[in-house]
Amino acid sequence: MDEVNSDLGVPTEALFIGGRSGVGKSSVGNEIHAQLSAAGVRHCLIEGDFLDMAHPPTWEHGLAERNLAGMWANYRALGYRRMIYTNTACVLGEVIDQLTAAMGDSPNVISVLLTCTDDTALRRLSQREIGSALDAHFERSATMAHRLNSGCPRQVHRVATDDRSIAEIAAEIIGLANWLPPETRSVR
Repeated sequence: MDEVNSDLGVPTEALFIGGRSGVGKSSVGNEIHAQLSAAGVRHCLIEGDFLDMAHPPTWEHGLAERNLAGMWANYRALGYRRMIYTNTACVLGEVIDQLTAAMGDSPNVISVLLTCTDDTALRRLSQREIGSALDAHFERSATMAHRLNSGCPRQVHRVATDDRSIAEIAAEIIGLANWLPPETRSVR
């Protein structure tokens, strides 16, 4: 077996980061990527929202899961065994099952639900939304926050993002995943 494919038998790990719109999923995912990269930890980052962004919507076709399966197979062929995946609903039990099935290699899963207050979500959304879409986007965000809070399995970690830096939130999640080599972990 060539060097690139030599670790295909190594267990894989998935870090699923979900939460309502405006909670900071993309920012936190990017910061986790930056911190792990700085520590030399091999991983990939996949923004799940982009795997089936189309009009008309493709949800009923399972396109996100099919695209994830293809992307993860390509990463695995290159020796990756850790994936960070951000998507609003990826921490719901049925979605975790669909995503892990798409990965096809029975990953160890760490799921994190990012939370924030309505005021924080509205403030963040108003910084990126322009025009008439803000009210509707906030309403969908509030509805999803309720669904996520009540529908996540018990083993999903909840991490508040209100009044915290992106770097601090990312460091907490990396600690939950335990992905840093011992020599790079700071003493707290």
